[in-house]
Amino acid sequence: MTQTTTEATLPYEDALAAYEPVMGLEVHVELNTATKMFCGCATTFGAQPNTQVCPVCLGLPGALPVVNEKGVESAIRIGLALNCQIAPWCRFARKNYFYPDMPKNFQTSQYDEPIAHDGHLDVELADGTTYRVEIERAHMEEDTGKSLHVGGATGRIHGATHSLVDYNRAGIPLIEIVTKPMTGAGERAPEIARAYVATLRDLLAALGVSDVRMEQGSMRCDVNLSLMPRGSATFGTRSETKNVNSLRSIERAVRFEIGRHAAILTGGGAVVQETRHWHEDTGITTSGRVKSDAEDYRYFPEPDLVPVAPSAELVEALRATLPEPPAARRKRLQSAWGYSDLEMRDVVNANLVDLIEETVAAGASPAAARKWWSGEIARRANAEGLDVPAYAAQLAVTPAHVVELEGLVTSGRLNDAMARQVWDGVLARDGAPTVVADARGLELVQDSGALEAAVDKVIAANPDVAQKVRDGKVQAAGALIGQVMKEMKGQADAAAARELILSQLT
Repeated sequence: MTQTTTEATLPYEDALAAYEPVMGLEVHVELNTATKMFCGCATTFGAQPNTQVCPVCLGLPGALPVVNEKGVESAIRIGLALNCQIAPWCRFARKNYFYPDMPKNFQTSQYDEPIAHDGHLDVELADGTTYRVEIERAHMEEDTGKSLHVGGATGRIHGATHSLVDYNRAGIPLIEIVTKPMTGAGERAPEIARAYVATLRDLLAALGVSDVRMEQGSMRCDVNLSLMPRGSATFGTRSETKNVNSLRSIERAVRFEIGRHAAILTGGGAVVQETRHWHEDTGITTSGRVKSDAEDYRYFPEPDLVPVAPSAELVEALRATLPEPPAARRKRLQSAWGYSDLEMRDVVNANLVDLIEETVAAGASPAAARKWWSGEIARRANAEGLDVPAYAAQLAVTPAHVVELEGLVTSGRLNDAMARQVWDGVLARDGAPTVVADARGLELVQDSGALEAAVDKVIAANPDVAQKVRDGKVQAAGALIGQVMKEMKGQADAAAARELILSQLT
């Protein structure tokens, strides 16, 4: 049964008038290593349940873990990209708690000795302002298995008749990035939360350490939120909304929790420190379990793993592998391409930056690259529920096709209307642009005599319009040009037709 009930909430404006939100975001990122964090099992997403397991990730007696070197290097690169200090010595700890999807009954994580700490990430908001998010830590751990609750309507344990557990995900390398409490955000708290996770996602994708596919759970966010009365410096009791897996939902969850907390406090109640479940369909959170504190997990050093002690030389070598920060890259490309802020924002939102960069590098103009990638192909991609790069890959449409199409236009063979017909053919898998143009007989008529004859015919057939042009209303020539294009079945050069018309009538 779909969740329909909700706790009372205070209108957002009223909540912000009385209280200041305090946020802390915990982002969990699955690394894209070939094997798990402490064993050699594969990490392929979508494999048959319980086919990627071994005694180590199942926690069987006597099985000993070994640290994934690539996972450690990825953690260091993430820490460096977040401007963190990298610990010269750190170690793993056991976080003890029971869940059916934790076969060992503890999670191998890091507690008071994370590999990266005290960093920051500057987040640019929609209006161009920047908010600095302070990073408390980025630590290594392993993911849990996955429970599937069967027999109920909601997919949750309540109402289910039985549960199944898939341990394929147990042991996959995970980096948890924890912010320091964010204050001073005010009414923009939901926007900042969303922008931070979006910026972090872009950074991690640029690093190449994760596919950051939120819909598949390889990147997910826990939203910690509390309120303090305006003028107070004492944080309130926090709630933690778990595993929010889209940017839109992060923004909505923050907004909802602000209203919920404010309603409780305004009514004289006390906020419960607990985990909360986010419901995408109704846009609300519901109670999960009372939130444990660190001492409840009985952390202690993992006895089966040696400490991790990256040398200064290794850290600097990994620092040299960091890519250009995505925000700096976008600004550089925008300047080089001459795009307006709105044009660049549209390109970024459509995930076209890489594709346009490849297309320009292949020889297309920035204007043509943006035009052809963000037009008809974007419409079709949206209809298929894909982004343009994924859709183009399915169709085997490449930057070279855009370059070839632009060449057909600039050489004078095609006008814009013809080029659009050719592009439709390319998207229909009819072949490369030249092949499509040849097959459809698309080519501007170069015979000046044929064009002159068509112009004469149109002028004679439209004396009223021709007179307007003679009287100085040059814009009226557009109607005549349209008639010439129709007369020549779209294969006339519109600019040449205009020049002929004006030479005869002015």
